[in-house]
Amino acid sequence: MQPSLATDNDDLPVGRILSRREVLGLFGAAGLALLTGCATTTAEPSAPSTTSAAGARSPASPSPAASAPTAASAAPTTAALATLPSCIVRPEVTEGPYFVDERLDRADIRADPSTGAVKPGLPLALTFSVAQVDGAGCTPLAGAMVDVWHCDAAGVYSDVADRSFNTQGQQFLRGYQRTDSSGLATFTTIYPGWYPGRTVHIHFKIRAQNAAGQSVEFTSQLFFDDSLSDAVFTQAPYAAKGQRSTLNGNDGIYRPELLVSATPQQQGYAVRFDVGLQI
Repeated sequence: MQPSLATDNDDLPVGRILSRREVLGLFGAAGLALLTGCATTTAEPSAPSTTSAAGARSPASPSPAASAPTAASAAPTTAALATLPSCIVRPEVTEGPYFVDERLDRADIRADPSTGAVKPGLPLALTFSVAQVDGAGCTPLAGAMVDVWHCDAAGVYSDVADRSFNTQGQQFLRGYQRTDSSGLATFTTIYPGWYPGRTVHIHFKIRAQNAAGQSVEFTSQLFFDDSLSDAVFTQAPYAAKGQRSTLNGNDGIYRPELLVSATPQQQGYAVRFDVGLQI
């Protein structure tokens, strides 16, 4: 059971940003080619109960195809890695008070399993491409557990008790998938809403095991372009909530390295997020 907490006290920043020297040290000499022309910042989180991994993703791009690394960045790896993200280290941020370890294995997270009621909202296809990062580059990480959770169009999370709502026992907009042999995990959800004190975001947590059998965990959040969110929120059912109070620029958790590009797809959008774990 989650504690009763105010929605405007959702998260606190964690970790620090690594220097360029520290980032390059993660990869050794081979990393120099991988990091050419790329951003080099990340957050090193406070020590959790499990081993924490450094996160990585490629810069936001209009489509999954555009996020493939250049030939120069892929040179130290095998040809099979041509469609994987370059090894760019990115920040981990706090999980917030609304994580519930439901162990709910499903790709479509829109419905409450107990009632079958589907949360209304603009369809969002969300794909994670997870890689293992080492001195040789990036390789697909199969079998990693990717958890996703976020609020509905009205800014409400499932299975928590808060001062403004109590949804305990419901499980909408929560679930996990295991990455396939290509390191991919895909979800069907809706564009998230907003609530006081936070910009638009989606929480995620990736759990895996290293060669020694130790648990490795990476927790962060995805953010969306403000202009896109503004356009989405003029539509039903989002419009009923009124004008939001917090944008990316005045959200204390927001990191530009975690901003995603949403590609129009049928009636909604598609997002791909590339992340590497140093395990």
